[in-house]
Formats: sequence, structure tokens, C-alpha cells
Amino acid sequence: MIKRSSFFLFLFFSCKIYSQKFEGLALTPPMGWNSWNTFQTNISEELVKGIVDVMVSSGMKDAGYSYIVLDDGWMTMERDPKTGDLVADPKKFPHGMKALADYVHSKGLKFGLYNCAGTTTCAGYPGTRGYEYQDARLYASWDVDYLKFDWCNTDRINSIEAYTTMSTALKTAGRPIVFSLCEWGTNKPWQWAAPVGHLWRTTGDISNLFDGILDHGSWQQQGIMRIVDSQDTIRQYAGPGHWNDPDMLEVGNGLTAAENRTHFSMWCMLAAPLIAGNDMRKMDESTKNILTNKEMIAVNQDALGIEAFKYRDRDSLQIWFKPLKNDAWAVCFLNRGSQSKQIDFDWQNETVNDTLSKRELNAKTTTYKLRDLWLKKDTGDTKKSSKATIASHDVLVLRLNK
Repeated sequence: MIKRSSFFLFLFFSCKIYSQKFEGLALTPPMGWNSWNTFQTNISEELVKGIVDVMVSSGMKDAGYSYIVLDDGWMTMERDPKTGDLVADPKKFPHGMKALADYVHSKGLKFGLYNCAGTTTCAGYPGTRGYEYQDARLYASWDVDYLKFDWCNTDRINSIEAYTTMSTALKTAGRPIVFSLCEWGTNKPWQWAAPVGHLWRTTGDISNLFDGILDHGSWQQQGIMRIVDSQDTIRQYAGPGHWNDPDMLEVGNGLTAAENRTHFSMWCMLAAPLIAGNDMRKMDESTKNILTNKEMIAVNQDALGIEAFKYRDRDSLQIWFKPLKNDAWAVCFLNRGSQSKQIDFDWQNETVNDTLSKRELNAKTTTYKLRDLWLKKDTGDTKKSSKATIASHDVLVLRLNK
């Protein structure tokens, strides 16, 4: 007897696959803010409006952040008994979701919501299982622009079927909505989700640890470096309109300034969605400067949409290269160790080949100008070696232009 999961895989890969999702969305990694990392279910209309206002006034919007996404906890514990619709919690959101979406849109931003493929959400609120088309129509009526769709309470549910059904429901509802699959990488969504959604989680939940695991017993959160370690083997699955998602940013949530810089740099190098998870109303200048570094963001938003690859890994010092448009490159020297590291990278004796993009970086035949993206200054060219001291848990990121 064929297992149910095997049957769906057979159907998915043996039939001609047509895209269920709205095409033309998320052609670069989505940028925005999500409520979960800082607030969990303690969210409200007042909070969201405050975040919206600061996203505009702080320069986050000008830097490219556009989505305001409410995570778990925005609804009541039961659906409407008459209609079966989801209901916004009247205490948290007295004016409802449509009015909140209107406010977000009035500031030139986009509005996102959360739900779950299971019978209930991770926090125990009503899930979407069995209500996919009804919920999709409701989101469209509220002018929602982005849906994060989680994977809790999904016993005996097939992930390909569940996410494909929701994607089709969103398409049928008629409003273009970015579809974020929060499936935790359990069923390798990078192998099947490109026609279904615009981004898919590749890991379990992130934590504000630089490395290691935060163990909660029944579930775990992963440190930033632990997540980075799992990314470069799946880079071939990402690109414009379909992104690997290593989870939301923890920049500004208790990391050191160096760790914040490293975290943000690696997400930019990995062409990851840049979804801030801090309380923007309280962020310090260091956090704001990191999140709004337009030269780093340009690496993330590069039109080629190619993820970085790990070129070298020696003695806690890693070197990552990312091909960019116009024959440019970005390189990140990452010090994962507890002590400062010296680098002396001789461009004339290093030939960098990327088999995915079929690009070569050869400084003997092409001279590139070098720019430090955190110091925001030019630092010579590839005729000479790049020498620097990189502090513990810090990075040096250079852009190479002809």
C-alpha cells in the first residue's frame, strides 16, 4: 500500500506542475517586521500603529522595509458561530483588521497576517484546516498583502497538500498575497514549494543566541550560526519569487553590536527575507544603523537573487562569496571564534568559482575595486591583498565592482 505522503509526492512530481501562487511578487527577498520575536501573542492595535509610525520615521521604510506582519494571537479563541469566520480579538483590535490594514496602507506600507495549516495555531487559536477558501476570502476582504502560514497541530496532515490547498485558495480569492510557508524545513519545502509560495522556512525557530541551541524540552530554538550552517547546501533552490527563509531577524534583541552586524550581514549574503523582530519603538542608534544600512541591503536585494556560498572555513574564520549583478561580487569574512582573527587575503592568488551561477572571480585577469560596506568607504582594489583584524563574532564585508 502506498503511504498517503508518498502518494502526494507522486502526484506532485509526476504531473505537470502549474503555479498556484501569484506570480510577480517577492522578486527580491521580502523586507518588513513581524511581531513574534519580541511580543509573541501580546499584540494590539496600539502597538501595531506605533510600530508603523516608527518604521516610517526611523528610516526603515526608506531603507526598503514594507511589510507589517501580525503573528499568532491576533484572533479570538473561537470562530464566529454563525459564519465560521475568524474574528479579530475585539480587546486587542477594537477597530478590526480592515481598519488596521487601512492604517498600514495609508503610511505606504503593506499588511500581513498569520495563521496555521493545522487545526489550531501554535498558541491555540483557530487554525485554517478545513477553512482554507473561507479564510483566503476573508484575508482578501481585509486587503491583506502577506500571509505567514505555520505548521503546528498538523498530525496526519500532508504538508504538500496543505500548503498547495492554501496557495490555491489565495489565488482563487483574487488578491495578490505573498505566501510565506512556515513549515520549519521538516519536509524539505525547498524541493517542492516554488510553485506554491514565495518563501519557505528552512529551519526551526531562531533564537537570540549567536550559536548553539535553546532547549525548551518539547521544542528548540536555534542560534544564528547553527542556522547559517544549514543554508549553503540548499542555495540552488532560491531565486526571484521563491526564497529560502532562515527565519526572522533577532537584530536588536540582546545580541552584541558585532553579533547584530554579523547576523544581518549573513542574512543579506544568503538572500534571506529581512523581517525585523525587534521593538522598533525602543531601538538604539546602533540597531537602527545596522537595519538601515542601504549598502548591505543592496546586497540582499540584488536582482540576480543568488545566495552566497562558503568558500573557505578554517580555524573559526569563514569566507562567503555572493555573485551580484553587473559582474560584481560581495564577500563576507566571518569570525565565529572567541578571539580576534587576522586576515590576509591575496586576491592575485585566489580564483573563486561558483558552479551555480557559472561565475568566476579572477583578480589576475580582472581588477575589482573594493568597498567596505560597514565602514562605507573604498579600500583599494584587488591588485593588493586585503588585510584586516576582525573582532570576535564580527565580520568584514566587501563589495567588488569592476
